[in-house]
Amino acid sequence: MARSRGFNVFSLSFLDIMSCGFGAVVLIYLIINHATEVEFRTQQEDLYAEIRKLDYEVDVGETNLADVRQSLSSVERRLDEARRRRVALTVSVEDRRKELTRLQADTLAKVEHLNQLKSDVESRTEDVERMKASTADDTGERARTFVGEGDRQYLTGLKVGGDRIFIAVDTSASMLDETIVNVLRRRNMDDSRKLAAPKWRRAVATVEWVVAQLPLEGQFQLYGFAEQAAPIVSGTEGQWLDVTSRTDLDRAIDGLKQIVPTKGTSLKAVVDAIESMRPAPDNIILIVDGLPTIGDRAARSAMVSGRDRLRLFNDAADDLPLNIPVNVILFPMEGDPYAAGSYWGLAHVTKGSFLSPSKDWP
Repeated sequence: MARSRGFNVFSLSFLDIMSCGFGAVVLIYLIINHATEVEFRTQQEDLYAEIRKLDYEVDVGETNLADVRQSLSSVERRLDEARRRRVALTVSVEDRRKELTRLQADTLAKVEHLNQLKSDVESRTEDVERMKASTADDTGERARTFVGEGDRQYLTGLKVGGDRIFIAVDTSASMLDETIVNVLRRRNMDDSRKLAAPKWRRAVATVEWVVAQLPLEGQFQLYGFAEQAAPIVSGTEGQWLDVTSRTDLDRAIDGLKQIVPTKGTSLKAVVDAIESMRPAPDNIILIVDGLPTIGDRAARSAMVSGRDRLRLFNDAADDLPLNIPVNVILFPMEGDPYAAGSYWGLAHVTKGSFLSPSKDWP
């Protein structure tokens, strides 16, 4: 009897099937695990990038927060300062209001007082007019009478007193008019029209007014100056004339009326003339319209700047004795801005007076 063949579960076919199944499982595991790792790594990188972004935003936010806090602190300080200023201004305004109220009350009182003074002045004016009518023929203590064409009586403060009064009047071409254009135009006219120039006639009238105020017990000398300085009365260089001499007064005024303004201005020439007077003057009256244009010698150029004129003035003023008062009557000239301040300073330093009259004076 033949021996039967037994059944073995581990036959070749079974093992093949098991190997294939196991391989498939391993393959599936590898595929699934690799995809998971790739996805995890991708998500992790995205998270790192988001974290870095958030860290950067935090750093920027902290920096901005510090700046904002600093700005806020500065604003708070300025606000506190503004509040303090507001309080101070409020107090100041309140004080000003009180002061304004007081001034308004004072003004009302002064207006009432002024009205009463006007009434008193009117009554006194009537008394003065009656006194003038009764003393019309009395010449008083003046050396020479002068009646101006102005409508008002001016309080000048001009010091005309002294024992020896030196009067110097500018006779340069600039005395023909107030503007440079008109000076150039009048300079080319004939002498009769130059003598009739309004500005020059005012200067002559001013000298007449000054001479009329001279004290009878004093002496005087009248000089004209342009590029050179010379006495109006010929032959009286370095001499003093008596105020009581009507002849000398008339010769001085009549001689001045015949002078034709011409050439430039040298203040140094006037200073030299003053220094040549013996005895020295105790009062100087200077009638001028601007700063000098030349010094010891003629200018190199026809054009002289304002600073050059100021330097020429200072050079001449430095030679003046400070113990003699210089009284200045200034007729302002166009294009000479330093003149008024300079002559005012000269009058102030020498304890004289400064006058820039209106066109209807004297």
